[in-house]
Amino acid sequence: MKNLNLTLVLILIINLLNFRIAVADEVTSTISTFKKSEQLAPFFKNAYGYAVFPTIGKGGVGFGGAYGKGSVFKQGKKTGTTTMTQLTFGFQLGGQAFSEIIFFEDKATYYAFTKGNFEFSAQASAVAITLGANAKASTTGASAGTSTDSETQQKGVYQKGMATFTYAKGGLMYEAALGGQKFSFTPIEK
Repeated sequence: MKNLNLTLVLILIINLLNFRIAVADEVTSTISTFKKSEQLAPFFKNAYGYAVFPTIGKGGVGFGGAYGKGSVFKQGKKTGTTTMTQLTFGFQLGGQAFSEIIFFEDKATYYAFTKGNFEFSAQASAVAITLGANAKASTTGASAGTSTDSETQQKGVYQKGMATFTYAKGGLMYEAALGGQKFSFTPIEK
């Protein structure tokens, strides 16, 4: 049984790594979706830049992994693409898909992210947001920490110059830590 579970996890990881996204359309759609959240309005207005991942797929049974592709923006203009990878070990079970946006508070934080390979520390955290009636219906019971009442939603704050937000797209997984996410950046060729 353990070999079957490990095989299934390896197949999932391979599929995640082979996952291709029509990035341009999905990035635009994902940004529009995030902009529907009132709590993100100040971040879109004041951030120096941001990275957006339309879909990050994550799965695991003991061993796990996550992968997603996205785009990076500086002052509203796309400057490159980014990938996120994560390998995990420990108590985890299930699979999920979510979107993620990382806001860069200032120029220094933006350039730290885009210098090459960047890694979140284990202390990094994300705020799960709800996005209106559709998100409430689709995330009920599937996303721990997500509030359906705007009065009680967690408020995002910058930590070391970055603020990270996610919303669940589907699935159920025990363990959704951000720690250990690694990012790469590829600038747009001029």
